[in-house]
Amino acid sequence: MAVSLRESVQRVSDPRNLDASVEEVFRLMLGIECRGDAGPAAREQESVTAVVGFGGVLSGACVFRSGAKAALRIAAQMTGMEFAGIDDTVKDGIGEICNMLAGAWKGKVPELAANCGLSVPAVITGRDYNLHVQAPEFQVHRVYRFGEEAFEVTIVCDGLQ
Repeated sequence: MAVSLRESVQRVSDPRNLDASVEEVFRLMLGIECRGDAGPAAREQESVTAVVGFGGVLSGACVFRSGAKAALRIAAQMTGMEFAGIDDTVKDGIGEICNMLAGAWKGKVPELAANCGLSVPAVITGRDYNLHVQAPEFQVHRVYRFGEEAFEVTIVCDGLQ
């Protein structure tokens, strides 16, 4: 039996699925309470972006983006260590957060969970860069805050069967 999500695009693109995924990963896995925020995340000079690709009945990506301060706090919460700067451990931690978010998000729709794979995370760090995605079929973008820090999560779908 062929799986089709085309008729269910509203269910797949429901922002509540992303909110629930962020709550699940941050509260249950890291002990961090996050709140959704309608405003844009302030841009720091240095940022960290992780991307996990989707393949199968949905092609696209989960993109996690934060400033350096938020990335350091998240990595510290994950590892129990303090970090002076963005090193390989911090990058690996942010990549894993993106991977957990992507997995939690796709798990919210049974047809997606069973018929959509994830790529290995790619992590980009630096200053003054933009990640461009060509004409997505749908996109869910949310900003979340914890304490004084913020991060963004975007689900981009460029193909849906």
